[in-house]
Amino acid sequence: MRGLIVVEGLIGVGKTTLCRIMEREWGARLVLEPAEDNPFLAEFYADPRRFAFPAQMFYLANRYAQQLQARQTSLFHPLTVCDYLMAKDGIFAEMTLTGHELTLYRRFAELLDEEPLRPDFVVFLDSDTEVIRDRIAKRAIAAEQVIPADYLDSLRERYYRLWDRWTLCPIHVIRTDELDYVGSEDARAHMLALVAGWLEHKPLPGSPPPYRSSAQRSLFGG
Repeated sequence: MRGLIVVEGLIGVGKTTLCRIMEREWGARLVLEPAEDNPFLAEFYADPRRFAFPAQMFYLANRYAQQLQARQTSLFHPLTVCDYLMAKDGIFAEMTLTGHELTLYRRFAELLDEEPLRPDFVVFLDSDTEVIRDRIAKRAIAAEQVIPADYLDSLRERYYRLWDRWTLCPIHVIRTDELDYVGSEDARAHMLALVAGWLEHKPLPGSPPPYRSSAQRSLFGG
């Protein structure tokens, strides 16, 4: 297999897990978001107004540097899987920054290419907010426990607004509310077959069609 697959979604939907499965099963090169390295993340969740700007600028710089490096070495790896789009940075910035801070962020962001990595397609994993909150609780990461439901709802809505205007590549939406590709071999095999079908331009019968507009949101629970 050859190409670049990006897996996106809210926290707790299983995007990094899916990327790791493809790494293990297909020998894919793995590019993971440098979230754990952000020294401002815990402070941001506890006090968003105070720490939003340094947290966002740290993400912008690190995400862009990581994707540039990945692009330079992608020729040596037939298949690459990444658990984020560069475009997500702007989604989070618009949610957390206001006024002069948002203006300054946008000035820096405009100096950078929007997507250093050009995916063949994006797999967007989605689940109900309460399912996501339950998974966050089970992960037991202290900094994540204070994330409110309305924050997740707003974030999901902004993702779908991004997909409404997205033209770079196809978007495939998959619900993971009851899809346990960690504990079930059948579910894992089905998920891999879906992704392989899209990658090889031979979609699995019954697979979700590419997302195209806001008219389709009700089909995906968005």
